[in-house]
Amino acid sequence: MGEVQRNLIGGVWREAKESSENRNPSDISDLIGLYARGGAQDVSDAADAAQAAADGWACDTPQARADLLDRVATSITACEDELARALAREEGKVLPEALSEVRRAAQVFRYFSGEALRLSGDALASVRAGVDVEVTREPLGVVGIITPWNFPIAIPAWKIAPALAYGNCVVFKPSEQTPGSAHLLAEIIHTAGCPAGVFNLVMGRGSIVGEAMAADVRIKGISFTGSVPVGRQLAAACAASMKKLQMEMGGKNPMIVMDDADLGTAVSACLNGAYFQTGQRCTASSRLIVQSGIHDAFVDALARQMQALKVGHALEEGMQIGPVASANQLKGNLSYVALAAEEGCEVLGGEQLNRDTEGNFQAPALFLNSSNDMRSAREEIFGPCASVIRVDGFDEAVALANDTPFGLSSGICTTNLRFAREFRRRSAAGMVMVNLPTAGVDYHVPFGGRKGSSFGAREQGSYAAEFYTSVKTAYVYVG
Repeated sequence: MGEVQRNLIGGVWREAKESSENRNPSDISDLIGLYARGGAQDVSDAADAAQAAADGWACDTPQARADLLDRVATSITACEDELARALAREEGKVLPEALSEVRRAAQVFRYFSGEALRLSGDALASVRAGVDVEVTREPLGVVGIITPWNFPIAIPAWKIAPALAYGNCVVFKPSEQTPGSAHLLAEIIHTAGCPAGVFNLVMGRGSIVGEAMAADVRIKGISFTGSVPVGRQLAAACAASMKKLQMEMGGKNPMIVMDDADLGTAVSACLNGAYFQTGQRCTASSRLIVQSGIHDAFVDALARQMQALKVGHALEEGMQIGPVASANQLKGNLSYVALAAEEGCEVLGGEQLNRDTEGNFQAPALFLNSSNDMRSAREEIFGPCASVIRVDGFDEAVALANDTPFGLSSGICTTNLRFAREFRRRSAAGMVMVNLPTAGVDYHVPFGGRKGSSFGAREQGSYAAEFYTSVKTAYVYVG
C-alpha cells in the first residue's frame, strides 16, 4: 500500500497507530497515499512540544520570524506547479484554480513576513502625573488551527502565517479529507528551518483530534473554519477552558441583480460566484435575487452559459469545473436538487455525470421560480447549485438578501450609485461586493461575516493580530 505519511510533532516525523486512505475525487481508483490518523495522545504530545518552544519563539526577534515566513513563501513559489497538481488531484478543483490557490498561499506567507516587523503598540499620557502608559501586544502562546477541505493550502496559510508572525506556536489539524496538501505545506515549513515544536501537524478525525485540542488547557486559542454544527460543538467545548475562539462557518450568500445592471457583468459575476470551484466556497453566490425587468434575459443568459461549462477531471486541460470533493458531498448535493424540484422549482441541470474516470461529477444546477422560504434557498448546499428569486424592487431585494441566518458575503449588480451605496450600508454581511462575484477576496484586508457565519475576530490582513495576540497595558511610575 506504500509508506504512511506521518505527523510532525516536536520537529520529528512520527507514526500513528492508524492511517487513512486519500483518494482522487476525479478518479476514485487513484490512491494518492496513506496518511497518519493521530489521536488524543498525539495532540497532547504536540501541545507539550509547542509549550516547550513557546517562550523561545515569543522572545525571538521579529526579524527571525519574518525570515522564516519569507523562506516558506519562496519555497511555495519554487514548487508551485507540483503543489498545484497535488492539490487538484486531492481536492478536485481544476488545475488553474489550484495554481491560483497555491500562489495565494505564498502571497499570504510573504505578507505576514512583513507584518512580523510591523506589530505596533501605543504610548499614552496617563491622567496621573508621573505615570507612563504603554499598550503592547503579546502572543497567546500555543494556538490550535483546524481547517476544511475546500482550500487545503490557502486557508491553512492564512491561519498559520499570522500565528507564527505574532510569536505563537501552532498545533495544526487539517481536514482528514485533504491531508496531502497540508502535509506538503508542513514539509515546507519544517524544511524552511522552523524551530522544533513551533509548528506541529496532527492529522486525524475531527471528532478525536479536534476534541482533544479543544480540551487541552495548554492550547490558548483555536482558529476554526468549517461547518456550523461542528463550530457550535467546538464553541461549547472551548467554553469550558475559556479558550479564545475564532470561527468561520457557513454562508447562503445573496447576489442582487437590479434592472439597471449591465447584463454581461451580472451574468459573469453570478456564473463565477455560483459555480467556479464547483460551488464549494463559503462565499459562493447561492441566492440570486433578480429584479423582474431583467429576470428573463438574465436567466436565459446565465442558463446558457452554465450549461456550456465543461465539467470533468480536474487535471484535464480545458475543464472549468472539477468533481465534487467526496461521494458524501455529492450525495448531499443531489438530495438538494431533488428537494428543489419537490418544493416547486424548475430545475435546470444538477444531475450526476459520467466521465471516462469514475469520479464525483455533477452538472451545475439552477433552481428557477424559487422563494426565500424554501429549504433549498435557505440551507447551505456547498455545491454547484444556485436559486433564482424574482423581486419587484430594491427594498424587497435587500430585505430578502438579509433574511438568512448567515451573513458572510453579499453582492449587488447595478449601475445606480444610490443602490450601490445603500446596499453597502444596509447589507447584513461582513463583506459586500458591487459588480463583482461574492466569492474572491484580497489577502491584505479583513475576512469574515456576521450572524451564523462567523464568530470572534476577523481573519487576514492586519486585523489578524486581534485574534493571535493579547493586549497588555503597563503603567510605570517615573516620579
